[in-house]
Amino acid sequence: MTTFLQQLFNALALGGVYALVALGLTLVYGVMRVPNFAHGGLYMLGAYLSYAGLTLLGLSYVPALLLSALAVALLAALMERLIFYPLRNAPHVHPMIAALGVLFFLEALIAHPAVFGPDFKQIAEPVPGIVTVAGVVITWQRLIVIAASVAAMLGLNFFLKRTLTGATIEAMAQNREGARLVGINTDRVGMLTFAISGALAAIAASLIAPINSVTPSMGEVMNLKVFAIIILGGMGSVPGAIVGAFLLAFAEVFGGFYINLDFADVIGFAMLVLVLTLRPQGLFRRGT
Repeated sequence: MTTFLQQLFNALALGGVYALVALGLTLVYGVMRVPNFAHGGLYMLGAYLSYAGLTLLGLSYVPALLLSALAVALLAALMERLIFYPLRNAPHVHPMIAALGVLFFLEALIAHPAVFGPDFKQIAEPVPGIVTVAGVVITWQRLIVIAASVAAMLGLNFFLKRTLTGATIEAMAQNREGARLVGINTDRVGMLTFAISGALAAIAASLIAPINSVTPSMGEVMNLKVFAIIILGGMGSVPGAIVGAFLLAFAEVFGGFYINLDFADVIGFAMLVLVLTLRPQGLFRRGT
């Protein structure tokens, strides 16, 4: 039971990170109908900006995280305006190729020796040490990841459900043309959605960075997983993104521990194939 609870905490922490990244991606798809393949690049950039804030600017962990989230949010909004907005009436393959181009550009930029270089970076845990609860040993960083990811998800839910700006995002996700006809500024909502997406990705990367190493290719791996998550949960579905994120995390952690760690990723994607075979539209229908 102690071992089971240990893996449970690990899965909750990993699922929280997956959920934050997947929520941003599914928001963009739900509102803009754009599969943003550059999302992994924003995730990677968030981790590096937090590292820069800590090492180059001398900030503490929380200010570095917030600065990273703000910078990536601004970059994501700028990316929407300069790249995706001009392609809004182009065939769907055009924004997909453009997004891949942004992903590879960000990776090449970060990996350049004059910037950060190709070697991995490590961020120190802001609260080092472990805590023991009922015989279960867990690091403080994983507790921080769980608490912060839950707080971010609750904050996003409050924003979408209880604010006027959040209501415009939901209206645009349900019917873009109808939202425009009733006076909603769809261009501004599109930029805001990209900004929220970028901020969530940066927060997730900054939370997991003290546990995992920071590398230029970390965005590609996350891209594969979050696209699997939103397909599993249902494209454009916010509840589906959260459920899919935790399902994938639980499959990876428990499958890797009880079967074989080398097959952790395989087990997660096998679950995706199984679910889509039984329910091709995903666990949840598309919606806000």
